Parts: sequence; C-alpha cells; structure tokens
Amino acid sequence: MYNDFWIPLQLSIKISSVASFFVIILGIIIARLMARKSFRGKVLLETLFLLPLVLPPSVVGFFLVVFLGRNSFIGQGVEWLFNAPIIFTWWAGVIAAIVVAFPLMYQTAKTGFQAVDPEIEDASKVDGAGELKTFLHITLPLAMKSIVAGSLLSFARALGEFGATLMFAGNIPGKTQTVPTAIYVAMETGNMKLAWAWVLSMILISFIMLMIIHFFNKN
Repeated sequence: MYNDFWIPLQLSIKISSVASFFVIILGIIIARLMARKSFRGKVLLETLFLLPLVLPPSVVGFFLVVFLGRNSFIGQGVEWLFNAPIIFTWWAGVIAAIVVAFPLMYQTAKTGFQAVDPEIEDASKVDGAGELKTFLHITLPLAMKSIVAGSLLSFARALGEFGATLMFAGNIPGKTQTVPTAIYVAMETGNMKLAWAWVLSMILISFIMLMIIHFFNKN
C-alpha cells in the first residue's frame, strides 16, 4: 500500500520539479524580452505561447506524439543519439508538463515585468549599470512577486497534468504513471481508498502553494 501510494506521487513531484525548472528559466527570459520589445508578428507569437492554455490536453498530446514520437524527425534523431525514444518515458512527462505549464509562467512573469517602471531601469543604466546588472538587481526584484506566483502556478499545473501526459508518456506503473493517471486507474479498478489518498495529497499540495502565493503577495 505504501509503495503503491508513494511511487506515483514521487514521480509526479519529480516531473513537476524538473519541468518547473525549465519553465521558470524560459518564462523569465522570454517574458522579459516580450515585455519590452515591439515587432511585427508579436501578437501571433504570443498567441502561440498561450495556445496550450486553452487547447484540450488531448490536442497537446497529439501534437507531441506527432512532432516528438518515434516516427518524427526529432524523435528519430533523439532515439539515434541516446539509443532510446522520448515517448513513453518520464522525460516525455516532463516535456508535456513544460508545454502546458509554460503559458502560466510566461503570462504572469510578463505582467510583472510590464509593471516595472522603465524610468527606474533607465536611471540604473545612466548610473553605469549594464543591461544584465539592471535586470538582476532592479527588474527581477521588482517583478519577484509575479515570478513567484507564476512559478508556483506552473508547478501546480505540471503536477495536475493528465491528458497530454497520458498520450505522450503513457501510464506505465513505476515509470510514467503520475498521480492524475493513477487516480484514474484506481477509480476504474474500484480502489477508492488509494484514489482518495492521492486526491487528498494533491489538494494538500495545491492548498499549500496557494497559501504561499497569498502570503507572498500580501507582504
């Protein structure tokens, strides 16, 4: 019972943590660039960034299988390079989590960067600080509330991902079975005790993260 409960939870936290690492880095960099730049096609690009937020998870999973599956150019290249496919591995779960969680990080971080007064950044540069130093010591701290909120929301979204993960990573016990897919299987097999244990654990984790966001924004 203990292993049955813990293994999917451990894998979910592992996948969500790795995915969040990449999402936070990509989200901050891209959001910072998009918050201050204007160029032709910006609206179209932003729409593409946010598209996974509104698409059905099955559609996201479909595209991941098509573009990264064993029959795709990228999938075959990765399989040749590492002698193993991407699909039906825990890395496939990480990729699915990154795709669905990125829009939340991007949009939240971008809102934070847009709220920073450009005159403060300009004053820092006039005083001799470079672009990177201004970003690290002025822009990033001022936008930190939004970045923390985006990071936690992205982690929660990655933790709860079901459809795209099921299609791209599968539901292999001990290998790719995350808590959302494990709950589905537990309900199908009538193991409601285990399903409730996972449901309550997910509620607890989500509740804690939302409380952290609330506390951080309040101070």
